[in-house]
Amino acid sequence: MAILYALISREKTVLAEHTATSATGNFPTVTRMLLSKIPTQDGKMTYVYDDYIFHYIVDNGICYLSMSDEKNKHRIPFAFLEDVKTNFISKYGLEAPQTAIAFSMNEEFKGTIEQRMDYYNSDGADRAIDNIGGLKSQIDDVKDVMVQNIEKVLERGEKIELLVDKTDRLNQQAFRFESSSRELRRAMYWRKMRCYAIMAVVGALVLYAASVSLCGFDYSHCKAKKD
Repeated sequence: MAILYALISREKTVLAEHTATSATGNFPTVTRMLLSKIPTQDGKMTYVYDDYIFHYIVDNGICYLSMSDEKNKHRIPFAFLEDVKTNFISKYGLEAPQTAIAFSMNEEFKGTIEQRMDYYNSDGADRAIDNIGGLKSQIDDVKDVMVQNIEKVLERGEKIELLVDKTDRLNQQAFRFESSSRELRRAMYWRKMRCYAIMAVVGALVLYAASVSLCGFDYSHCKAKKD
């Protein structure tokens, strides 16, 4: 197993990074995409992407991330990240990284990342970790680390965004439907009023026609009968 790449970031702002000379591929692009998906709360997790494994630890809002090339080994990458985290906090403390700009710590700290990476890529690193109880106690058992496929995480994010878009469209459609319903009710009301008015006019005309047929236009027949 080899650790090929590591970085330290505050959310998507990379503060320092180092790439092993043997590393090839588009993993810097993948890591930038992955950083936007990593929760800001403290924790650790492993993501799988093609033939590469991304391990990360988030502590006090700072993400320590590494990429390795073997899926079944987690102790060494997490031990490496714990070691890098200890060195980083020892050098910069907890407050300075919270306001540091991108790559402002890279020149000073990339050498430390490279040194620790070379050590944990050595043949003796695995045996050394097993013999150091204090360090081993800081590393969670592999069973406690959730391994997820990064493609599924990204797909879920896209589905959530799509769901939000659909919800917005449904809200807009509901608003348009409510407006159309009010307009329809208003139109039906005035149509009913016009029907009533027409019926009243027709009724008045029928009564008038009946009275004219009986009494004449000037109602002279009805007056003559009265006289």
